[in-house]
Amino acid sequence: MKQTYNDSNYIKRKSLFIPILIVSIFFVLFIVVGSIFLTRYFHKKALNSPTSKALAASWKVYDYDKVYELSRQMLETNPFNNIALVYHGYSSFYLAVSQLDNSTSQNYLDEAINSLRLALVNCKKSIYPQINYMLGKSYFYKNTVTSYYYADLAVKYLKEAQNTGYKANDIPEYLGLTYASLGMTMESISAFTEALIIRESDSLLLSIAEQYYKAGQPTPAKQYLFRIIKDCENEELVFKSRILLGTIYIDEKKYAEARNEFESVLKNNPNSADAYYGLGVIYEKQGDLVKARAEWRKALRLQVNHAGALAKIAEY
Repeated sequence: MKQTYNDSNYIKRKSLFIPILIVSIFFVLFIVVGSIFLTRYFHKKALNSPTSKALAASWKVYDYDKVYELSRQMLETNPFNNIALVYHGYSSFYLAVSQLDNSTSQNYLDEAINSLRLALVNCKKSIYPQINYMLGKSYFYKNTVTSYYYADLAVKYLKEAQNTGYKANDIPEYLGLTYASLGMTMESISAFTEALIIRESDSLLLSIAEQYYKAGQPTPAKQYLFRIIKDCENEELVFKSRILLGTIYIDEKKYAEARNEFESVLKNNPNSADAYYGLGVIYEKQGDLVKARAEWRKALRLQVNHAGALAKIAEY
């Protein structure tokens, strides 16, 4: 049978297919290998660039202002430079927590969060846990300087840091404080207890006592308060512990013991509005509203926005 023109074209195309396929594969491989090589080359070059060396040197001596400025300049040239994003996020965080002005602190924290979240997208696996840790702390501090709630995000990133193997002694304490702000009392107690194992402090003891009290467990709360009052050298923490202990005694209708705690505070700190408020509550419980109102007015003279005293004066 005579070969047709179409058959001839088909055979020619078939004979050319394999060489073209091989050339295409080699071309693709060349592009891939070349891309990897160039990426590594420029990454290595970036690490060894004068700017990156200056960043590392400034970071080593805790010159956060210089790190912040150098990383900002690098990001102007390349907004997705991962090295610059990480350094900018870290330096912004440390500058934020050193500010006395809340609005300035908020601005730095916003920069820290934006930079670190961008850095997470394309960071090395080895620093992924640490970036989450710094993000968690950034959201924790943002939660303390704004009227909005960021505590849930602080928990999210701190837990992710923990779950991916990051070790930092302050994570349990941050989690305890964050859970407390979210009203997650038992989770807060658990985190604070873990923090106490790592590093015992009187402020941690007081935080645990406060959470036990909120959980309706006054007995363990009192045990922690007794420890603070007995051994703590920080007067402010002792005052707070006595106020809380006096409040627990009022709940237990142990008015004499409660009075002793409030008067002990006033003996050393006559400007304690909380102590005068507590004495007023004792008089209220005993049916003497005249003396109760007198104590609440003393509290308001010292602290005009004392919520408890304002509510009591309005009630009676």
